[in-house]
Amino acid sequence: MGAPALKHDVFQAIADPTRRKVLKLLANQDMPIVAISKCFPLSRTAINKHLHILSDAGLVSRERIGRETRYKLKPEPLAEVREWLSFFEAYWDEKLDLLKSYVENDMD
Repeated sequence: MGAPALKHDVFQAIADPTRRKVLKLLANQDMPIVAISKCFPLSRTAINKHLHILSDAGLVSRERIGRETRYKLKPEPLAEVREWLSFFEAYWDEKLDLLKSYVENDMD
């Protein structure tokens, strides 16, 4: 039997700029929701909803330590994004090479 289906996929989770910023914060250290909330002009309830979406996508985990719940980045699902983007690298490289050739030839 495979892994359980996630409620939100990685692409949905990272589509929101607030959630991307949360991921960056958690890349440096595990944090409780109180500390995360202080970095945003949003309510703790709103941040909690973002954390649930990130958790549903497998991007963060929660750990109860005493009376505090700490959130931790789980970057493994981001590999799916990297794989998807790598497909397009050849197109980007080709376009950049054409632009470089155009600019160099135009300067002659």
